[in-house]
Amino acid sequence: MNLNKKKALASRVLKIGKKRIVFNINNLNEIKEAITKQDIRDLVANSSIIIKSPKGRKKIVKRNLRRRGGSVRKKIKTGKQDYVKRVRKLRAYLKELRSHDKVSDENYWKIRKELKASIHKTKHHVQERISQL
Repeated sequence: MNLNKKKALASRVLKIGKKRIVFNINNLNEIKEAITKQDIRDLVANSSIIIKSPKGRKKIVKRNLRRRGGSVRKKIKTGKQDYVKRVRKLRAYLKELRSHDKVSDENYWKIRKELKASIHKTKHHVQERISQL
């Protein structure tokens, strides 16, 4: 007697796997006649259908990772990139001022050296320095 469909129905009703469902051999005729979900629930209550306890598995213990070269996360220092961005921007601004004759060549080179020394951080600082000169 093939009761795979009944086992599938029981697994859907009880929300468990097919492997956990066991039919009582003495009550196979009753199980065969069960059609509805309620019939299956009644058979579980009468212990015609037995539910096995779930199989466990060994807990996976996480391996303790050593601290070595590849696993050390350090914050990247962006000082040089910041300097390059800032200086390129300010040099372009200074070059533009020089091309419009707002800064003399002598003052241009003076301010350019100051930019290299990171004395001026923003355009506003450069404008103030030009107004002083």
